Amino acid sequence: MHLHILGICGTFMGGLAALAREAGHKVTGCDAGVYPPMSEQLRALGIDLVEGYSANQLSFKPDIFVIGNVISRARLADGSARYPLMEAILDAGLPYTSGPQWLEEHILRGRHVIAVAGTHGKTTTTAMTSWILESAGLAPGFLVGGVPLNFGVSARLGQQKTFVIEADEYDTAFFDKRSKFVHYRPRTAVLNNLEFDHADIFDTLADIERQFHHLIRTVPACGRVIVNDLEESLVRVLNKGCWSEQRSFGTTVSDFNAAGEADDFEVIHQGDGVGRVQWSLSGTHNQLNALAAIAAAQHVGVLPADACAALARFENVKRRMEVRGRVKTDAGEITVYDDFAHHPTAMRTTLDGLRHTLGPQQRILAVFEPRSNTMKLGTMKSQLPWSLASADLAFCHSGGLGWDVASALEPMGSKVTVHENIETLAAHIGRCARPGDHIVCMSNGGFGGMPAKLLEIIQKR
Repeated sequence: MHLHILGICGTFMGGLAALAREAGHKVTGCDAGVYPPMSEQLRALGIDLVEGYSANQLSFKPDIFVIGNVISRARLADGSARYPLMEAILDAGLPYTSGPQWLEEHILRGRHVIAVAGTHGKTTTTAMTSWILESAGLAPGFLVGGVPLNFGVSARLGQQKTFVIEADEYDTAFFDKRSKFVHYRPRTAVLNNLEFDHADIFDTLADIERQFHHLIRTVPACGRVIVNDLEESLVRVLNKGCWSEQRSFGTTVSDFNAAGEADDFEVIHQGDGVGRVQWSLSGTHNQLNALAAIAAAQHVGVLPADACAALARFENVKRRMEVRGRVKTDAGEITVYDDFAHHPTAMRTTLDGLRHTLGPQQRILAVFEPRSNTMKLGTMKSQLPWSLASADLAFCHSGGLGWDVASALEPMGSKVTVHENIETLAAHIGRCARPGDHIVCMSNGGFGGMPAKLLEIIQKR
């Protein structure tokens, strides 16, 4: 069939587009303000992209329109539709569906789905699990909300029955307000962690816990639910009822736990050491991600020892503490990273992990923009100083926000700089950077190409 995908450059929809193309369908799509890495992946696959949502795209005459959750019935100030193509589809009575529903009906049905859910670490854990299965010869299909460096693509169909998917709790579409993951019908469900997020669609943490329990309800009795024992919110979710086999990770009494540093640790399964993970990743959060992935892989027959060996060759995901470049000077290197962290907890764990690796002597410069819907609302602004505690200096892009960033960051004193203009902010960071510094750019968007800007500015000094 011919699919025309609205919002095709989102990480989920871009992965869906890749799967549909690999399955033999014709795929076209549209989006606004596209940015890498998804735009690059789609072009490499030969998928035609249209900028914007003009109604004249009806002329493509696809068999079905697949609607991303960025699309709404919103109106602009002048009363015109923000997404005129969607209005035209509705007016003409043309067939449309959501991305998660199309995926379940055409890709996931009949497969052993491993769904990885959680406020943080979904992308990395999904990539880890996929790589473990690949190393074990299982040739899994996968859909990751990023580009795993071991594979070079965010999604593929796979050659056998197993399919690993990043299971997002965000809503499905403007016409289906259930969380995406209720469509996936997993046999293995990983509940990595659970905090309040997505303040634009959830009022309370309890609302999100209810959605996670909806996911548990879809796991069959012969399936497995894998839970982080460190999370009280997940304990509450399980207490609502669980009808499947359970495995836990994270604490000393869990089925899976770790002993050692985050970059070199022994994996202990029910009291017995079963393998060692030695890798380049930092942070306790990645240690927990590894335990979750090992437990998930075990459910489809991969021995924990083999999973540990595979993780030693895991190369992480683009924009997960990805080193974008190093500038050499006579006095030392300046390293620039690109990271997807955008929730305060994710920002803190990212910076804490780097601090633990570097020690106290080298400076960390944290560069971020409150870009997620939750952060734009200012819901978590009071947590920002806490999230940046491991940084020596912090730099915030405040453009387009309706709340006072400088006031929220005031507890950090002279350590923080706020600018509304990205170019001005980048120039200021370039002046502040010193040999030996590690500059971490954190955003869930394009951030105006900040990492590349900083490398260029520093190189020209």
